[in-house]
Amino acid sequence: MRIDIATLFPDMCEAVMGESIIGRARKKGAITVECHNIRDYTLSKQKRVDDAPYGGGMGMVMQADPIDRCYSAVCEKAGSTPHVIYLSPQGQKLTQQKAVELSKLPHLFLLCGHYEGVDERVLDKLVDEEISIGDFVLTGGELPALMLADCVARLCDGVLSDPECFELESHYNGLLEYPQYSRPEVWDGRRVPEILLTGHHANIERWRREQSLIRTLQKRPDMLETAELTPQDRKFLEEFRHKPE
Repeated sequence: MRIDIATLFPDMCEAVMGESIIGRARKKGAITVECHNIRDYTLSKQKRVDDAPYGGGMGMVMQADPIDRCYSAVCEKAGSTPHVIYLSPQGQKLTQQKAVELSKLPHLFLLCGHYEGVDERVLDKLVDEEISIGDFVLTGGELPALMLADCVARLCDGVLSDPECFELESHYNGLLEYPQYSRPEVWDGRRVPEILLTGHHANIERWRREQSLIRTLQKRPDMLETAELTPQDRKFLEEFRHKPE
């Protein structure tokens, strides 16, 4: 997968995308991530990329032309037409299911807005979809873009060591993840659940499934409405709901 991030702060994006798992994946060629400074594509000698909004109002609006030039340059360099996402609080909320969907695409172009937003005309021309990370407003689209890029990239082949690294996580299969434990066996008087020490893999897997069901019921019961549950899962939940306190 290739991810291009169009931003006014490429160093900020590069600092995050160059570290940890994503940074290592880039170095070994599992994914390509490039951060582009929109100012490099303006015709203004002052590197200006914004102007006052028509009709008046507070703040400045990012101009269409530098963004369009940046997009065209990326398409030419990559030799492909990317799926364009504008990070916006008006967009569809990012979910794990959406990340899985996006991870199957070969090329993403993430547009980071700033100031009072982006000239609507370039959005109409280029953007395939708008995505939000929540019902709140940030100073710019960089943090949402980085979160989306990280969320999507880790699902791509070769980024994590094994698909199980994400297939058993919260939200991936419609449930929250079961609790995890590590050494020591006893810490602060609290023991690791005995079943995890038995080495009986089938019993451990069933315990983990049941813990995921319990956690989802207690913390995010809304998720159970759409989760794929087996008859055994439903029986367990029914018994747990009616279990004496």
